[in-house]
Amino acid sequence: MAIISVTSTSVTVNPLKQSQAIGATLAFLGVKGMLPLLHGSPGCSAFTKIPLAQHLRETIPLSSTAMTEVSTILGGEDKVEQAILQLVQSSQPEIIGLCTTGMTETRGDDMRRFIKDIRYRYPDLDNLPIVLVSTPDFKGTLQDGFAAAVESIVKELPQKSHGCCPQQVTVLVSSAFTPGDVEAIKEIIAAFGLEAIAVPDLSGLLDSRVDHDYMGITTSGTSVGQLRAIANSVFTLALGESMRGTAKILEQKFSIPYEVFGELTGLDATDKFLQALADISGNGVPAKYRHQRRQLQDVMLHTHIYFGCKRVALALEPDLLSSMVSFLQSMGMQIHAAVTTTRSPVLEKLAIPCVTIGDLEDFEQLAVGSELLIANSHANAISQRLQIPLYRQGIPISDRLGHAMFAKVGYQGTIQLLFDIGNLLLTKTY
Repeated sequence: MAIISVTSTSVTVNPLKQSQAIGATLAFLGVKGMLPLLHGSPGCSAFTKIPLAQHLRETIPLSSTAMTEVSTILGGEDKVEQAILQLVQSSQPEIIGLCTTGMTETRGDDMRRFIKDIRYRYPDLDNLPIVLVSTPDFKGTLQDGFAAAVESIVKELPQKSHGCCPQQVTVLVSSAFTPGDVEAIKEIIAAFGLEAIAVPDLSGLLDSRVDHDYMGITTSGTSVGQLRAIANSVFTLALGESMRGTAKILEQKFSIPYEVFGELTGLDATDKFLQALADISGNGVPAKYRHQRRQLQDVMLHTHIYFGCKRVALALEPDLLSSMVSFLQSMGMQIHAAVTTTRSPVLEKLAIPCVTIGDLEDFEQLAVGSELLIANSHANAISQRLQIPLYRQGIPISDRLGHAMFAKVGYQGTIQLLFDIGNLLLTKTY
């Protein structure tokens, strides 16, 4: 069991964590026909849009209520109403994701009353779902905002329409998984004869059309119809500890059993996931995955000498940190330092002495003496100063191409991850 250590400094010198609004916006990008709307100043939306655009290298549809100093003092209800009416007319969204910001949360805007009053004045909006998420910048992290958005979607949309669909499963995907991961997970589930509804489904970002007219809304992802239909699923697969709360909501509202999978990388983790799919579907593991399993065993045999007893330092959000720590320890690596952004129940379960909740300055001090760094692109300067190779994970990754398509899940994804990290240890490039 790990001891959680929180740095006591009064200032963050080199930030590691991202704001909740970034996480919520990222989750909304996985819903088709979604219009993400930020209730705050234009600067708030710019600071949300820029890191996502750098990370995904895609156009990010994100609108703002454009609060000014005057509207901040007098109240933002009119701004919210004007923004919704104007955007509905111009973009015709199928759903609106409304996020708050630190400025409007500090002012104390009663957002639920705002929406209730707007619906009362404009009954033609009754059929338009408006998902409200509280995402102040002054608390929480990207992972928290992402999880809060998924939870709000699940509270707002699912409706029991008929009996249980025995072949339909809901997959709640945390922010630790890339669009490539989501696509690989859906492919694995389909191989067992099951239909997966991923919430959110970011895999559509991999084939965004370039010939459509920009309308300010998302063009891919989970549809509103699919979100309503998850009430009829036979099982919920929660990927990442941060999805546990949402899975519990589905269990309480619709009596849908669930299981949480903290990681899908590595031999044991993939074995456990495939066994669960076999139990749910009643079908055996397809020959394709038995073949991939043998390949992974062979790759582990040939690469373990490059991983064994190597010291690694990580700075990641809790769900991704937990997944990577478990995988690297299974390959014989020693966790030299682990830094994360916020508290999570999963941290105390890690089989390492200590986890530090801090920033990249703490990470730089703790990483001295390690042989590999794993963090986002903001740790590149630390890698150069310490002359330690950096393997990029997390958000943002702005100085490498193709990260969105990268998949680290399943046997095949684990093989690719072993090759990527193994080659980095061999060449020691920074």
